[in-house]
Amino acid sequence: MNLSTRFGGKLPVFQQSCSFFIGVPKLGFLSFLHQKRRFRSGFSKKMAWNVERCEVDVESKMGLVHSATEFYADEAIEALKAGKVIAVPTDTLYGFACDACSSEAVNRIYEIKGRKHTSPLAICVGDVPDIKRFAVTDHLPHGLLDSLLPGPVTVILGRGESSVLEKSLNPGLDNLGVRVPDSDFIRIIARGAESALALTSANQSGQPSSVIIKDFENLWEHCTYVYDGGVLPAGRAGSTVVDLTKPGKYRILRPGSAKEQTVAILEKYSLLEEAASG
Repeated sequence: MNLSTRFGGKLPVFQQSCSFFIGVPKLGFLSFLHQKRRFRSGFSKKMAWNVERCEVDVESKMGLVHSATEFYADEAIEALKAGKVIAVPTDTLYGFACDACSSEAVNRIYEIKGRKHTSPLAICVGDVPDIKRFAVTDHLPHGLLDSLLPGPVTVILGRGESSVLEKSLNPGLDNLGVRVPDSDFIRIIARGAESALALTSANQSGQPSSVIIKDFENLWEHCTYVYDGGVLPAGRAGSTVVDLTKPGKYRILRPGSAKEQTVAILEKYSLLEEAASG
């Protein structure tokens, strides 16, 4: 028996064995290749779509964010006059700002922060002489406000009947927190808006305050513009809040970032610390 005869009878068995790996799943293998190509194609399309969506999201966010410079002041002023909410740096923290005389914009700030309307908002003005348009200052020693402000201080003053503020801002409260931050951008836009700005920290209620715009990135979408002033160096303590509603007296309501300097100025003008009630 020659070699071919010896293996001839076994060859079909060998072919059948090989077909288990190659012959039988031949169509399945081609189908697998086809599915693989489809998977790659679908994966590529999905990846492309994700990249495109990411680029759109980034572009959308970047369209909101501008540098806090005078170059962008006019657009910020127009947004405020249109009743929009913007995010701005101050000399302490990043804040949400809007026209204090726009009840719709003020309500929008409360919505963004998830804040109860019983929590009052402070106002910001461009210059110290503007304060008397919105609050009572006649009882204060001459020069006191100019010594405290601009700076990281919120002064609590009586609202007064002559205040030009809408009654919808902090309704039912006779007093008002007033700021003149030592920060050029917000003062420029406050002057340009020709109104007081409602101002509060740029964060959701109960969350840490923001010293860089990344801290409140989840809230950017609720603002018309976000103005980037870099990392703010004052820390997260916020402004020092001092009650100046009573003649000759003061009361520190929040130590903030400038308590010592503030107390030194108050005592220089012969104001006495009011004893804590209770």
